[in-house]
Amino acid sequence: MSFDCDLFVIGGGSGGVRAARIAAGHGARVQLAEEYRMGGTCVIRGCVPKKLMVFAAGHGAAMEEARAYGWEMGAPHFDWRAFRARLDAELSRLEGIYTRNAEAAGVILHNQRARLVDPHGVQLADGSEISARHVLIATGGRPSVPEGFDLPGVMTSNELFLLDDLPPSILIIGGGFIACEFACIMQGMGVAVTQFYRGAQILRGFDDDLRHHVAAAMAAQGIDLQVDTDLVSLEPLGGGRFAATDTRGARREFDAVLFATGRAPNTAGLGLEKAGVALSENGAVRVDEWSQTNVPSVFAVGDVTDRIQLTPVAIREGHAFADTVFGGRRGRADHELVASAVFTRPEAGSVGMTEEEARAQEAVEVYRTSFRPMQGAFADSDIKALMKLVVARDSRRVLGCHIVAPGAGEMIQLAAVALKMGATKEDFDATMAVHPTMAEELVLMRQPVPEN
Repeated sequence: MSFDCDLFVIGGGSGGVRAARIAAGHGARVQLAEEYRMGGTCVIRGCVPKKLMVFAAGHGAAMEEARAYGWEMGAPHFDWRAFRARLDAELSRLEGIYTRNAEAAGVILHNQRARLVDPHGVQLADGSEISARHVLIATGGRPSVPEGFDLPGVMTSNELFLLDDLPPSILIIGGGFIACEFACIMQGMGVAVTQFYRGAQILRGFDDDLRHHVAAAMAAQGIDLQVDTDLVSLEPLGGGRFAATDTRGARREFDAVLFATGRAPNTAGLGLEKAGVALSENGAVRVDEWSQTNVPSVFAVGDVTDRIQLTPVAIREGHAFADTVFGGRRGRADHELVASAVFTRPEAGSVGMTEEEARAQEAVEVYRTSFRPMQGAFADSDIKALMKLVVARDSRRVLGCHIVAPGAGEMIQLAAVALKMGATKEDFDATMAVHPTMAEELVLMRQPVPEN
């Protein structure tokens, strides 16, 4: 059977673009459709703009700290509109790079929505149809709002990047990394932040010591963090303002409300069911270890599969798919020991098992230290850093590393290399410290925490 192309990719985010470029480099005829903007969630409304907002939010505290180091300056003032104009320009620049790189690789781009009509057929929004030997679904995820609260004026992370002005106050619902990051961002930009989370502690799935440490730091910065608290009702007051009633019976008014209560796989309206592609209960595309669905010609990578929702994972999955199907090199993305960072203030970094996970598996030793970093201590800051290693008692292998500190995201990347190589506690101990740094504590912890 003759096909119009060898690969049709639906979705122009990190995973889809990487797969398209690598497949084209292997000689495949590739087409790609993206209905919004090239770059997807990460580049346009996720990791990149969020991290730039993290940088912006941190400069206020840095200026305050600078006074302790002898710098004299006027009262700081954050100009959101000036920042957002520069942010928009940067995102447009990055979008252009994504587009040019794909086209330079020989990928034909369609700036419109696409959906499956059968296992090999794709229909574009303009009605034209394209046949493909293989189809890759790389449509990512979307923010979800609980039923009953999807009211006009309620925001998700998508809308937060598009604000004309910062609100004086904001209520953030959620306790995951997105909720916590935006709580720190907004607070750092001068917004009064209240955060509700229905669970006992934020950052579910992370190590308990890390979770408590981050929560304490957020509260110390002035974020009104209320755990074991959920939203009961929202009353629109006009102009984006709402009156919120919580499970404790309190009613308060806020200038904005942001839901960061999870993300859903972006599979609605893609024709997947019609093509026979199996979906999970939450709408995620079911795939095997090779990113292949139950329909042999259809594959999926990235957040739409709901495996690990991180950009580098999507990129690895897309690359492995292209190498396997078009490059003659069978390969799978390795989902073990994937490091992650939470860009709160201070940052949190984690790789490997939590203490709780490790203890459920085998006997472990825990090495932990908490201290005031030199830079902040000089400026009389009470914010502490946390360094923690979880070690298998018998094999001595380091099973988990958890850090809360300025630059934790940078540190955890390097720690992940050591854990991936199977480093033992004695390997850490044998490594010479770099002094004076925060990271040196990772190789200086000698005694395990006493068992309770």
